[in-house]
Amino acid sequence: MKKISVILAVLVVLALAGCASSGGGGGAAAAGGTAASYSVDLSKLRAVTLGPGDVVGEPTGLSVRNRDPFTKNYDDLFLLFPSDMPDVTGYARVTIKCKYFNAEGGEIGQGDSNAMVVLVYDINGDKRGPEMGAGPNTPIKEFNVGGFSGQISTDRGVRVTLRQNPGAILFQNSNVGVKFIEVTEITFHN
Repeated sequence: MKKISVILAVLVVLALAGCASSGGGGGAAAAGGTAASYSVDLSKLRAVTLGPGDVVGEPTGLSVRNRDPFTKNYDDLFLLFPSDMPDVTGYARVTIKCKYFNAEGGEIGQGDSNAMVVLVYDINGDKRGPEMGAGPNTPIKEFNVGGFSGQISTDRGVRVTLRQNPGAILFQNSNVGVKFIEVTEITFHN
């Protein structure tokens, strides 16, 4: 009976310690490891224009949404990550969620063929990656964000192996009816 009481006491202590260290927000865990997750502070994202040749242009003044409506299919919303973002290379998964709006500002329901997303290491390098999948400067290229066949917007997210922090994230509308994309979550997790 005494052994069972000791085992239960140890399990309770471990459970409480686990709860205390699993809070969100990010940063390193107390034991020197990676926290359970890191959610990017969306207010610190900076939208910038992409000029001819994908040259990074001026800030638009916005952080999570394009200022002007998209004018063509696969138009760009290019967002720079904050310079003070902690090291996220220890995370194995990422979840990205968005909302979509038509020209009148009405929200478009989540579904396939609304948007695609690309994580970008070097903002002055290739921002689009290969036609399908990851590339040397683009560790993630995912289609159907928010759709049935798009896994990146699920709580489980998609697997990613980061060799460095990404410098930016590129969203593109996948149909001409999507005029605005608004990012609602970017979370690195395990």
